[in-house]
Amino acid sequence: MYSTNLIGFILAVVSSAFIGSSFIIKKKGLQRASLNGSRASGGGYGYLLQPLWWLGMVTMIVGEIANFVAYVYAPAVLVTPLGALSIIVSAVLAHFMLNEKLQKMGMLGCLLCIVGSTVIVLHAPQEKPLSSVEEIWQLALQPAFLLYTASTIAVAFFLILYCAPRFGQTNILVYIGICSIIGSLTVMSIKAIGIAIRLTIEGADQFVQFQTWIFTMVAISCIITQLNYLNMALDTFNTAVVSPIYYALFTSFTILASAIMFKDYSGQSISSIASELCGFITVLSGTTVLHSTREPDPPVNTDLYSPLSPKVSWYIQGNGEPWKQKEEDGPPFNLITVIRQDHFK
Repeated sequence: MYSTNLIGFILAVVSSAFIGSSFIIKKKGLQRASLNGSRASGGGYGYLLQPLWWLGMVTMIVGEIANFVAYVYAPAVLVTPLGALSIIVSAVLAHFMLNEKLQKMGMLGCLLCIVGSTVIVLHAPQEKPLSSVEEIWQLALQPAFLLYTASTIAVAFFLILYCAPRFGQTNILVYIGICSIIGSLTVMSIKAIGIAIRLTIEGADQFVQFQTWIFTMVAISCIITQLNYLNMALDTFNTAVVSPIYYALFTSFTILASAIMFKDYSGQSISSIASELCGFITVLSGTTVLHSTREPDPPVNTDLYSPLSPKVSWYIQGNGEPWKQKEEDGPPFNLITVIRQDHFK
């Protein structure tokens, strides 16, 4: 058990390093794309033509593959909190590559996230062994998890259809909230797929079961939704803030979903549960501290054709009489000539 947890720990650390780097590479690609077309935050898809954005996608895919394998060997409550390492990677790289300055209090916020994650990992419960995808399917059909799934889908649709068009450009929690809520369902589906692959390799083919393909379709749909709104968040807000807030919310929802579906905390002592709760509070405190040090983002001008306010300029002609000119009028046609003539008279 401990050897498999160790493999999951190492893979989770590698995954965090790649994913943290992908945030920066993708944002560089988004910045280049915004110079040549519409921004991703405004619904544009010009970033798909940027090689740098695709490099960031490849980096993220490598990280997600490592994360995927980590979920096969270790429980979600152990793997997910280690995503805090991606905060450090992305914050440091953003400081040097994107000139998004990380203040001292921001560094303290990152440290609090790491400390809280460490506490969660040290007190994480052991995962119960699962022998088939059908067993996971029965866990997914529990009334408690069905209620969680229905609530998650309802909140996601509310954020997508109502909040995103109205508050997405000003409230960072809208886009990240969509990614985090949907992400909890992604992890549950990916864990089911990973277990199916492991059991298939061991000789018990799980891909003849329809449940495996349902989990696969759910995972693909959720991942596409996550990537779309994560791009919008990165293109709109400071990367050093997007990464930790996304981590905190994603971790919280994922551990909640895992606790409901897999009953991770059944049989744990009160002290262990209290320690994990303290770890969550520490992570959320670090996120709040980091968010409070966020530098304001420059306003995005979404109306390129809005008229400018007319300005009034005053010039002194050669005969000493003032002459008023509005900005939309042309420049004084022969002002310099008049001044020169009067100067040499």
